[in-house]
Amino acid sequence: MIKRTLYIEGISFDPYRNLALEETLLDAVPENGIILYLWQNSHTIVIGRNQNPWKECRVRLFEEEGGRLVRRISGGGAVYHDMGNLNFTFLTNNEDYDIDRQLSVITRAVAKFGIHAQKSGRNDITIDGSKFSGNAFYKNKKTAYHHGTILLDVDGEKLSRYLTVSEAKIKSKGVDSVRSRVTCLKKHAPSIDIETLKKSMKESFLEVYGTENLEMLDLKSLPQGRIEELTEKYSSDEFRLGTDKSFGFEMSKRFPWGEISVGITTAGEVIEDAEVYSDAMDAEIFSEIKEAVKRSTFNGREIADEIKKIKAFDETKKTIIDDVAFMFLKSEI
Repeated sequence: MIKRTLYIEGISFDPYRNLALEETLLDAVPENGIILYLWQNSHTIVIGRNQNPWKECRVRLFEEEGGRLVRRISGGGAVYHDMGNLNFTFLTNNEDYDIDRQLSVITRAVAKFGIHAQKSGRNDITIDGSKFSGNAFYKNKKTAYHHGTILLDVDGEKLSRYLTVSEAKIKSKGVDSVRSRVTCLKKHAPSIDIETLKKSMKESFLEVYGTENLEMLDLKSLPQGRIEELTEKYSSDEFRLGTDKSFGFEMSKRFPWGEISVGITTAGEVIEDAEVYSDAMDAEIFSEIKEAVKRSTFNGREIADEIKKIKAFDETKKTIIDDVAFMFLKSEI
């Protein structure tokens, strides 16, 4: 049961440091406590844990024009951040994690500006069907976070310039549909700005959790060495970019839970290397799928059988396993 509400703001507009602080905060959640972390990134693309940056955005163009690309440890898709975007993170112990309650902090906060927002699907918050907030999730053995974006007044031209939309998504939704699904709060409440939104978020945070005061979390109380270590991780090319590989065999398919792309390098029937990319919210399962592919020979039925051996602890993971296995079973390999 939540008895303490704590608050901290980002230490810069640097995405590598902001995500480093976020991951450090996972170890700072007190018993019966929840942390609200608000932060902003300047001219940044953030990709999901399992995404291929070379397919999700125009990496070279973006970096030539001063952008910073960073990979988060949660699942989901690529997003563009600028100073018209406010990011939030709720960090709790696993037993206190409540996605609906956390989302209600946001819907209550924007309601203070006369905006009626609704939760849509698993990870969006919308106004009249158009998304202004996308959310993603991460859990370890003890703690969890739920984080996302709030589009206040984002530069839509830059968003379209740098991010790419997959062919599968274009076919399933259409380019115009993808773009029209996004809105900014300024369109619905012209008086809103970053500072008033922060204030409203803090007020709603207290109201939803029914605590008397907001405890300010002191940055100096956190392990500075850990923040520096994680900043180095998030800024490294190895972590954020990986390798722009070429594969002898590639296959992609879009499912209701997200898109998956698989690349395989072979020597005869032996699989020498494989990569599995996805924008699905369930990030953990895809490393297991990748290992299952690499254990197999280059045969669709054998790959499907290996994937089916993965243990599923919930219905979402079972659906992903079954869908991907069937995809290989029906493939031409």
